[in-house]
Amino acid sequence: MRLTTKGRYAVTAMLDLSINSTSAPVNLSDISRRQDISLSYLEQLFAKLRKRKLVSSVRGPGGGYRLGRPDHDIHVAEIIDAVSESLDTTKCRGKGDCQQGETCLTHHLWQDLSDQIHAFLSGITLADLVAKREVEIIARNQNERVKRLKNMETIATTHL
Repeated sequence: MRLTTKGRYAVTAMLDLSINSTSAPVNLSDISRRQDISLSYLEQLFAKLRKRKLVSSVRGPGGGYRLGRPDHDIHVAEIIDAVSESLDTTKCRGKGDCQQGETCLTHHLWQDLSDQIHAFLSGITLADLVAKREVEIIARNQNERVKRLKNMETIATTHL
């Protein structure tokens, strides 16, 4: 199975949102800075996540995004499904026409693997990931890095 960039970025952005939306909506540009994901790419992903009600948008000054439900109720597989990612490990994308229109010998093996991966990711919530100490440390480091960058930008613009 190969999870593409779209699925990885969607899960990463949703985890960032879960970590950083404690009191106020989170701006996509902040997620972009912390996770080094293009802002335009995030906008595309969040449009899909919003359609599935995994996030909600808050307009106006101080606006941004919030989780559509509590983080303990959002599963990783839902996020990947929302951005139209496939967790399919078969050569034929699950159609069963892998070998000149016929099912190949290993089709059912790879289909079972796809099902197992989806079931595994369906059992992991954003809250499960937030609770991991490693994730907490990484998030803290990312926030400190972005704060330093913002301070440097402020200093640079005040000296111009």
